[in-house]
Amino acid sequence: MNLFSYLIPLSLAAVTLTLFVGLYSLFRGGDFGRSYSNKLMRLRVLMQAIAIVVLVAAVWWRNKNGG
Repeated sequence: MNLFSYLIPLSLAAVTLTLFVGLYSLFRGGDFGRSYSNKLMRLRVLMQAIAIVVLVAAVWWRNKNGG
């Protein structure tokens, strides 16, 4: 379970960081916003999917090993 104690906060931090950078680019506008806001929001969705997989794997591992 020690690996998951690092992976869970890391994946949640990646989602949060991607969300804030995407929101910044969305509200900033201009060339930067046009080229990066949609890409960053798609990246956020991917990061959320990875975070969910990590959380499900942690629960599965804990139940399998009786932790």
